Amino acid sequence: METVKLGIVGIGTMGAIHAQNVINGHVPRCKLTAVCDLKAERLNQFSSAEGFVSVDDFLRSSETDAVLIATPHYSHTSIGIQALETGRHILVEKPISVHKSDAERLIAAHRRSDQVFAAMFNQRMDPFFLKLRQLVRSGDLGAIRRVNWTITDWFRTEAYYRSSDWRATWAGEGGGVLLNQCPHNLDLFQWIFGMPARVRAFCHFGRYHEIEVEDDVTAYLEYSDDMTAVFSASTGEAPGTNRLEVAAEQGRVVIENDLFLFTRNEVPMSHFSRTDPGRFSIPGTWQIRIPIEGHGPQHSGILGNFVSAILDGTPLVAPAREGIHSLEMANAFLLSTLENQSVQLPIDGTIFEEHLRKLIAASTRQYSTIHRKVSNGMAT
Repeated sequence: METVKLGIVGIGTMGAIHAQNVINGHVPRCKLTAVCDLKAERLNQFSSAEGFVSVDDFLRSSETDAVLIATPHYSHTSIGIQALETGRHILVEKPISVHKSDAERLIAAHRRSDQVFAAMFNQRMDPFFLKLRQLVRSGDLGAIRRVNWTITDWFRTEAYYRSSDWRATWAGEGGGVLLNQCPHNLDLFQWIFGMPARVRAFCHFGRYHEIEVEDDVTAYLEYSDDMTAVFSASTGEAPGTNRLEVAAEQGRVVIENDLFLFTRNEVPMSHFSRTDPGRFSIPGTWQIRIPIEGHGPQHSGILGNFVSAILDGTPLVAPAREGIHSLEMANAFLLSTLENQSVQLPIDGTIFEEHLRKLIAASTRQYSTIHRKVSNGMAT
């Protein structure tokens, strides 16, 4: 095989972007050969590819080696399992599922070592976060003491939430800012700093919008090595902030407004505290601005890595099995709010799944039927 024949299921906003990236030649050695969407009119914009309105027909008849799934969240699990069973290589949009139990079902369906299974965590291609991960993993920052990430520049209007009847409903989307906007941030958080041991979160449902899911979240995270963190996100604040601050033994890193600033301590802070005779003295510092231009290849980069994994055996940047971690963090934040208490990780996925069932049952929102069943699992 010299070229990967790619099919895309779901060509709404993101699916169409992925399709155009392939057509425009941004993904070497990849050809768009098929598209699938329930809305037949969407197929016309990609007339060079074979079009299907049925997932079953697409998986049975399309000439594809690989499938990118860009449908509403719940169907990532069911379509993903169905597609994996055909033996094709699979790339699934974020989040890989709505809740941990479904993610476990999806991951369990990947049984073939020769079958590439990836997730669209495109911000792993961003050089800002690649550099921070390198500093953390290498030990250059020393022990991490505190992390604070404020991401309130996800502003969304009421028109955005009305644009699709599945949006911002428990039954249609399964969550709000945590499941739609923040999966990338949560993925980066665990990818760089690891998983917390305990969280206490406060999710506000419909605080800024006429929706039933969360649009404002603040969570406090505790780690087994005594690192703590605060994670805040919202779709209701304007102009909003995106600031990641890391306090470590060797100094402080701030990523904000396309700047990567490292204020380095001349002496590690704990050592200085124990040994300096001054009562009000602080370690000397010097400022380091790490030069980084742009934010990397993003979506086309992940697609390109997916293609290289298929053709060359290149290691995946974002294996799908790692998608369960950010999802579990999102579920834990919601679970902590719903149960009004701190939650230990790993969580019991069945407990959150039951909470989600109750939220769906209590919903008064109207939405179209877009779910597909997963055997032995909840409706998805």
